[in-house]
Amino acid sequence: MPDLSITEISKKYDITPDTLRYYERIGLIPEVLRKENGNRYYNEGMQGWIEMIVCLRHSGVTVEALIDYAKMLQEGDSTLEAREDLLKEQLEMLEEKKRNLNRSIKRLKHKISLYETGEIKKGKSYFEEYKIMDD
Repeated sequence: MPDLSITEISKKYDITPDTLRYYERIGLIPEVLRKENGNRYYNEGMQGWIEMIVCLRHSGVTVEALIDYAKMLQEGDSTLEAREDLLKEQLEMLEEKKRNLNRSIKRLKHKISLYETGEIKKGKSYFEEYKIMDD
């Protein structure tokens, strides 16, 4: 895998150069190597690192959690269990978002059906039925 410039990496992973610089600045990716002229370049190892970050971001892992994950990853195998726990926590957060989203979709589909059937004209309140205050 050849070394790539920031522009090439941006195109390869569909992220902006500003995002890459931001990730570097906040410690999400290790310090990027530079050529004599100061331009960043990304070797095979760094490309693998960026792939991991992009993959986890696309999986819904927060930037804050990724920063912790990246620090632990740099510490090595002594953090394997902590990294696994972090990812499990992220999964549970996503599962909760999924449950909330599914509940909202169900409610909106029901509301749409009220329009489609004409029942909306009856003026019935579904506030209690949906247990809105329990959310």
